[in-house]
Amino acid sequence: MKKLFYIILIIFVSVFMLACKKDNNDNNNEDFKPTLNTNTDCSITVIGNYDNFESLEAEFDKFNEFYPNVRLSYVKVDNYNNNLATVLEGNEKPNIFCSFTWMIDNEKYNSVISHMEDLSKLNLDCIRPGLISHDASGKVFMLPIFSTTYGMLVNEDLFKKVGISIPNTWDDLLSACREFKNNGYDYPMMGYSGQAATSFMESIAFPLFVAELAKNSEALALANNLDPRAGEYMRSSLEAVDQLIKNNCINLDKCDEIKDNYSKVILRFFEGDVPMMICTGDVVSGTKKRESQSEAFTNAPFNYSFTPVPMSNDGAYFIDKTSLEFSVNKDCDNLDMTNEFMRFLISNKVLNDMASIKRLVTPTIDISFDSVYAPFGNIPANRTISPEALGVKDGITAQIRYASFKVGRGELTIDEAIALYGTFK
Repeated sequence: MKKLFYIILIIFVSVFMLACKKDNNDNNNEDFKPTLNTNTDCSITVIGNYDNFESLEAEFDKFNEFYPNVRLSYVKVDNYNNNLATVLEGNEKPNIFCSFTWMIDNEKYNSVISHMEDLSKLNLDCIRPGLISHDASGKVFMLPIFSTTYGMLVNEDLFKKVGISIPNTWDDLLSACREFKNNGYDYPMMGYSGQAATSFMESIAFPLFVAELAKNSEALALANNLDPRAGEYMRSSLEAVDQLIKNNCINLDKCDEIKDNYSKVILRFFEGDVPMMICTGDVVSGTKKRESQSEAFTNAPFNYSFTPVPMSNDGAYFIDKTSLEFSVNKDCDNLDMTNEFMRFLISNKVLNDMASIKRLVTPTIDISFDSVYAPFGNIPANRTISPEALGVKDGITAQIRYASFKVGRGELTIDEAIALYGTFK
């Protein structure tokens, strides 16, 4: 009887452990089922411009649960944008490379585009359609891995201390700035202001400009063609930037003390005396790591979130755009296994896990916002705009970027900037 008891106990424990292992695999990898020989021995290299890519490397380990002999690695390429074409033409061709939608309309990247495999054959149902770019024939050369948006980091504790609500309309925003100034906060809003390409002015102006273009297909066509007549559609955006600065909501002298649009912006916000820091989701991605790097935040932590800037009295816009995409090099070795890894990668579970680790917005339909992004979950669908789906080309971004920067810096009047639409570079 003792022997029989121990045999039954061993069988029970074994079955239980196998069930747990199966549950863990299911939780980690959803319904992924290998389609190739799981004993395949090969290497896959991903290249990009990130210094490190922990969120991707975590998925390497999970993929190896299915294909233990596939060696996956990530390699940073210095001066990535300028060297990408050369690397793709080299002897050691990468399998997957980071790509960006603005490459499509840039002749400089024609050779890069020529290396991209059509990925439309993959199941893309988990990705928000507005983030997927198709060419005229329906081919898909880039798949979004992370998405981002424009907004502002908000020190929620300061709002509670002063006794006001986080603004949901333009009038609320102006009122909040006045209230903070009345309570001794001389610069209620801040942001990086050193260079046009990464200044806070774009985060204010771009959402409102795109919203204007979304109302009028003819205006969008003019703007994409860099027609000077499209400049008038920038007016409300430029007036918003101008009004915030002239109403002393933003102190440019204080903004100029911030020396870069990433670490220094985050560390300045963590000093704890800035109610609202204007930036992008790409900047927010660095907040978690830098909490421990800030002595001020370590000594006096506070609650914060990333919220849209309410650019009108009807509310804010959620500009839903890609931050990073992956393309497959159709000329690489081990193309079948490369496509298998991409099939593994493009799923709710994997993409959401990667976004959570990187602290960027997931590109999936099942938006599992990090708590810091929670305010964007309240934006209604009719105020959510995807520039890729709308057909906004990179030239539009450049025009509003430089126009808002020069108006914000006082280098041009609003009328002068409008007249120069199509000439900014």
